[in-house]
Amino acid sequence: MTSQADRKPTSPHDEWTQEWVVTEAEAGGRIDKFVAESAEEGVSRTQVQEWIRAGAVTVNGQPVKPNYRLAPGDVVAVTPPEPEDADIRPEPIPLNIVYEDGDVIVVDKPRGMVVHPAHGHTSGTLVNALLHHCRDLSGINGRLRPGIVHRIDKDTSGLLMAAKNDLAHLSLSEQLRAHTVERVYIALVHGNLPHDRGTIDAPIGRDPHDRKKFAVTAGGKPSVTHFAVMERFGDYTLVRLELETGRTHQIRVHMKYIGHPLAGDPVYGRAKTVPLDGQALHAAVLGFVHPRTGERLRFESPIPGDFRRILEMLRSR
Repeated sequence: MTSQADRKPTSPHDEWTQEWVVTEAEAGGRIDKFVAESAEEGVSRTQVQEWIRAGAVTVNGQPVKPNYRLAPGDVVAVTPPEPEDADIRPEPIPLNIVYEDGDVIVVDKPRGMVVHPAHGHTSGTLVNALLHHCRDLSGINGRLRPGIVHRIDKDTSGLLMAAKNDLAHLSLSEQLRAHTVERVYIALVHGNLPHDRGTIDAPIGRDPHDRKKFAVTAGGKPSVTHFAVMERFGDYTLVRLELETGRTHQIRVHMKYIGHPLAGDPVYGRAKTVPLDGQALHAAVLGFVHPRTGERLRFESPIPGDFRRILEMLRSR
């Protein structure tokens, strides 16, 4: 029997679907209250009720009413619909373009830039910049996420690919689902890792104690991260991390799980431990098969200046 954690997305839209399995402690509560407290966007209960009426919320694959009472084991899925008045405008925001052709664009995203607009946040994002730079972007993920195939966190810097047409989008999405996209990150973590290399194979789901966060949980989705030590500083370690899967906050959750949270991570670690606005995490390598030519492409991005200065400071101690 296939568990919900092993369910593969049925369309590119599934990457944006939020999904939870109801625990014994959560059973008996109303579906609208549960989703309002759990949704990544932090929407209101009134907004959730509108989503439910629009069929954007399902329980065990079926639409429900806002007063539905949850049962243990219920699988709640939400794909937030785009607001009808979504007006995402092109903005002349500078882009560090690593590669571009008629199908794909690869950019080196700076720390602090949000990848795509969300409800109530429609400017200053990578999507706004891409819309200004590109004549066309794929429309598979709608008006809020045109061209966006995958995400990296706001305060994570580094390489990200976007699709200029639907053919490219479908190909890149399938490569992500098949785990054939090479994604390598560089991170500075707290403590001295006892092993030079290893693999963290631990399922990730919503944190049962704080549903705005993620954690290693028994009912989570399979998640695998490979790590290798690059440099040791005694109380910090520089590591190379390769994603086999791509769960939300995967590296941040897995490193916290093994007792070595990312330096500067305000959510899963100890904020302000290094002079960096956010976690010390950089998407350094991105590799994939070109959706039209079949050629294997691989790109590298150097560690950005703010991150590099921290390493120089640690080396000089």
